[in-house]
Amino acid sequence: MSRAIQADEKPGVQDNPRPGVLTGETAMEFPFTLGGTAKEIIDILIVSYIIYKGLLLLRGTRAIQLLQGIIVVVFVWALSVWLNLNTLQWLMNQMFNIGVIALIIIFQPELRRALEQLGRNRLFSRSNAEEDILVSERIGELLKAVNYLSKRKIGALIVFERETGLNEYIESGISLGAELSSELLINIFIPNTPLHDGAVIVRQNQIVAAACYLPLSENPFISKELGTRHRAGIGVSEMSDAISVIVSEETGQVSLAINGLVVRDIKEESFISKLYEELRPKQKSSERKPYLKWRGWKRNG
Repeated sequence: MSRAIQADEKPGVQDNPRPGVLTGETAMEFPFTLGGTAKEIIDILIVSYIIYKGLLLLRGTRAIQLLQGIIVVVFVWALSVWLNLNTLQWLMNQMFNIGVIALIIIFQPELRRALEQLGRNRLFSRSNAEEDILVSERIGELLKAVNYLSKRKIGALIVFERETGLNEYIESGISLGAELSSELLINIFIPNTPLHDGAVIVRQNQIVAAACYLPLSENPFISKELGTRHRAGIGVSEMSDAISVIVSEETGQVSLAINGLVVRDIKEESFISKLYEELRPKQKSSERKPYLKWRGWKRNG
């Protein structure tokens, strides 16, 4: 009887005579397991990248505060589920039912800007050489307008949008959507014209809006000599990564504000070099031309 049992068990033992070695059936399944793991890793990486780019898009805007509010709502919902608070859980579920539509309405400017950036990514964008030419043209048009306004002591505030969207300020002004030119900038800021009061916002090589209202800086260290125009230019540079160019109507001096810092009465050579450094594409920063270094930052104006 024992021999019979051993004889019956032999075929089962011989199915995998060498432990640790893949049999035919296991070897067939192994590549599919690796393929599934690879797809999961790619899936996680794509989602992580989307979340990262979304946070970059919201950085520096008021939408980030709304995002923090949404996180609080989700935390309250999770707490209601954990503690089995039926009434609170029902209320949160009702909020989630209309939450998708509410988010689309609330984040409409950011969603629109995200789609615009998607259309301007590397697959559709110009080469770095073409971008450099456009930046040079932009600075040239700006320089002609600023020189004209400065000599005649005509006040002006010109803001260049960069990574952080300025849609909430654009919507406070008059939409233009016009190509950037020195003649148009000069005409906008001529006194007693409908658009001269407020800021002009420039996106790429386009004047998107004029007569825009900007937040005033509350920095107590800013010089008392600076008026509302300078405080607005500094304020928007504190709230975003925008660059503000300010022309004083009292002295004709040109000032440049970046990251909440302002340089007053900046020299033309430094003005050009800093604008070129800040506005040109960042992906080839190591190949930049040896322009003059930026000097003279002041917090108190």
